[in-house]
Amino acid sequence: MNNLTNQSIINANEQTYLSLLVSVEAGVGMLQIFIAVCDADRQRENIIANYEQELAPNYNIYRVYLDSQEPSLKQAITQQVTLTENAIAIVLGAETLGSFNQNESLKKFFGYLQWTREALRELKMPIILWIPSRIYDQISKQAPDFWSWRNGVFHFQPELSLVQGDSSINQSLGNIKDNQEGSVFSPEQLEASLAEAIQQWGADSSKTEVLYSQLGTLYAERVESAKSTNRQKELILAQEYLEKAIVLQTKFQKLEALATSLNNLANLYHNQGKYSEAELLYLEALEMRKRLFIGDHSDVATSLNNLASLYYNQGKYSEAELLYLDALEMTKRLFTGDHPDVAQSLNNLASLYYNQGKYSEAELLYLDALEMTKRLFTGDHPDVAQSLNNLAGLYHSQGRYSEAEPLYLDALKMRKRLFTGDHPNVASSLNNLASLYNSQGRYSEAEPLYLDALEMTKRLFTGDHPNVVTSLNNLAFLYKSQGRYSEAEPLYLDALAMSERTLGANHPITITVRNNLRRLQQQMTSF
Repeated sequence: MNNLTNQSIINANEQTYLSLLVSVEAGVGMLQIFIAVCDADRQRENIIANYEQELAPNYNIYRVYLDSQEPSLKQAITQQVTLTENAIAIVLGAETLGSFNQNESLKKFFGYLQWTREALRELKMPIILWIPSRIYDQISKQAPDFWSWRNGVFHFQPELSLVQGDSSINQSLGNIKDNQEGSVFSPEQLEASLAEAIQQWGADSSKTEVLYSQLGTLYAERVESAKSTNRQKELILAQEYLEKAIVLQTKFQKLEALATSLNNLANLYHNQGKYSEAELLYLEALEMRKRLFIGDHSDVATSLNNLASLYYNQGKYSEAELLYLDALEMTKRLFTGDHPDVAQSLNNLASLYYNQGKYSEAELLYLDALEMTKRLFTGDHPDVAQSLNNLAGLYHSQGRYSEAEPLYLDALKMRKRLFTGDHPNVASSLNNLASLYNSQGRYSEAEPLYLDALEMTKRLFTGDHPNVVTSLNNLAFLYKSQGRYSEAEPLYLDALAMSERTLGANHPITITVRNNLRRLQQQMTSF
């Protein structure tokens, strides 16, 4: 881990720390269960000492230690805490349970947790239970009732300066990516924390900035996934919170966080087809990251890729190619050998060449990316499925149908194994395979796949969503190819209206659907 990477981890831990602090203060006087995950003893002690110092003037803080023989959470608290007002309990000792093959104590701990919920009701205080990642990995299965009652989970990533000599370094470092996937908080939890933070520190403090950033990022992620319950509302909220975060990050000169917020807001604009607004923000984020990180850095490579993607979607291929090449070379220097970021950069450049009709160059890069992802991820993995899908798409476009079909099928089967039930990637694979069959005139095989994809996207994205637009358009195209014009027209009309509502009249997807409808209506008139 280099110093720049470690600095990014330190910044992420600062945000987690502030979120924990806000949540604890908001929960004073109520039973609130917070789980803090940390593997390094020195790091854990530093974090606790910091928030003890901040909270001490106004609250009664107790350090509670679990009995290694009878590790009952409730018993430890009631024996060691005076049940006064403004009490906060910090529970330690779980890190020793189950070590040195003494699994009996860990089994007892999980057993006490599972049956402790009702017994804890009398404890009107925030409880911060500190556990190592090895226990966190088991707690939801071993104590599901307790787990369902948690009010928040806070992952502290290992900082290089604080884990020297800790035996769990390798395990912890391997878990960093998993711990960062998505937010552990619901929008409701973060909104409540924000309200408390505004009441305590004011709307324009550095502590509320962290929550604005978290909420903006969370809503942005939900907008582009199947988790958004009201896409348009959450899109507006994502933009508003990110804009507030940007104002405060500028005020307090939190430049690394500012660059991230600029990039995230640019992504929102990009996905809406607001290319000029996105370009300004991408450029600002890129220049800021170049100033912050002298030389090669993964954040700079990300900005290069994002700006290249914007130019690619606008058809500015020469500008996009230079940026994609820079990003690829930088990731290769940063990560010697195989790495997911290198594979992604290979895929990005290959997609550009594919859209330019440079099929031989694209094929070599797609093959390199596929082989690299297979070496990186043995067995099923989303990146492998994506690489299979990309190469299949290239062969499809070249009319190499017999080579494309097994790749599409492999990608679809892998995604079904990876994502049980409905998932956007499964719907995408259904659409792709259906499109291949449509190209071959295998209409009876294409139709049920298109219908499955449409129904799945409707279940995934309630209301309007670009993925539903795509599925409507694809099914309409199939019916048009068969001369079933009366069935195709209402689908195109629905797709166009939805695309205009969600993406706007000038978005490329809207323009494509509008042109498809126009050509259909011309054919209907001629017919």
